[in-house]
Amino acid sequence: MLIGILGRPNAGKSTFFKAATLIDVLIANYPFATIKANHGIAYVRIPDLAKEFGKVSNPREGYVKEGWRFVPFELMDVAGLVKGASQGKGLGNEFLNDLSAADAFIHVIDLSGETDGEGKPAENYDPSKDIKIIEKELDLWYLGILKKVWAGFARTVEMQKKKFEDSVSKQFSGLKVTEDDVRHVVLKSGLDPDHPTKWTEQQLENFANLLRKTTKPMILASNKIDRPNGKTNYEKIKSMFDYPIIPCFADGELSLRQADKAGLISYIPGEKSFKITKDLNDKQKAALEQIQKTINEFGSTGIQDVLNHVVFEMMKYVAIYPAGAKLSDSKGNILPDCFLMPPGTTALDFAYRLHTDIGKNFVKAIDIRTKHAVGKDHLLKSGDGLEILTK
Repeated sequence: MLIGILGRPNAGKSTFFKAATLIDVLIANYPFATIKANHGIAYVRIPDLAKEFGKVSNPREGYVKEGWRFVPFELMDVAGLVKGASQGKGLGNEFLNDLSAADAFIHVIDLSGETDGEGKPAENYDPSKDIKIIEKELDLWYLGILKKVWAGFARTVEMQKKKFEDSVSKQFSGLKVTEDDVRHVVLKSGLDPDHPTKWTEQQLENFANLLRKTTKPMILASNKIDRPNGKTNYEKIKSMFDYPIIPCFADGELSLRQADKAGLISYIPGEKSFKITKDLNDKQKAALEQIQKTINEFGSTGIQDVLNHVVFEMMKYVAIYPAGAKLSDSKGNILPDCFLMPPGTTALDFAYRLHTDIGKNFVKAIDIRTKHAVGKDHLLKSGDGLEILTK
């Protein structure tokens, strides 16, 4: 699973990315500070299953902190998007090529209104314009892929009785579009897939829009909520768009994670507070007090909330632990693994995820909480721990 961070230049994408990954990337107050896509590892936060058994996990990947397990996934920060990107303006071509592999988008918005759609200084800029611009560019991206082949494609579907869903999914294969995705969009749109030559230009645009929203779901990470106009602009865009929207304070999250890494404070990502663990100077204390004030108003910095929402609510993934009766592996490590699995994952799917031979020789699985046996078709939920028994 790959989640892409997008937004217009200077919206705070790279700050969000660095706060989520602690990878050292360029953060600068000018457009196109990011040119090449940055890839890193971010983490979703779930309760540590080992705690229920009076133990602490020893993750092979990710980490555990005070009863919380942080499970890794890949995050990507791409170049800023400007109006006309679908025609190659700015770094549009590189931007769209990078985003092709993403499963979902985090759109970082600058709520401050202090810079315009190209990342230049401004006063009282309306951030809803950025959302509309990026929506349009993404829709034009999908529409452009369709239009490249539409005339001949539509005739071929009708004359040769080819399956519409199969033909469209092949055209969009580089964007991870499946036949099921296309089938869902056709049903939702009410369009006739057997007679695409009769579709109007508007119907084709509507189809591209719905296909984009279905195959690249997006959340609005409303950044810079701490700025003077932040809260007002947040309430405004929340009433205007139907995307999930979470208020964010990427600068604050980055400061807290860096201070925690330096041993100045103890901070668990996603928490409402932190503990100061060393003597700080007046400037450091004042900065932390301001961050805490913002957290008190909004519940958190929002970064961890966005990451968890994308993976668990939008993508519907589940986190599953492979777990034997003793919870440990041959080296004594407690629950060393935890895997993010797609929605609809069964016990047999999970067995194959562990190893092909385990899947082929699957007999049953044991839920380590209940000690009950479950069959191969048993649907898994996030946080489950399973022991797989084989022939």
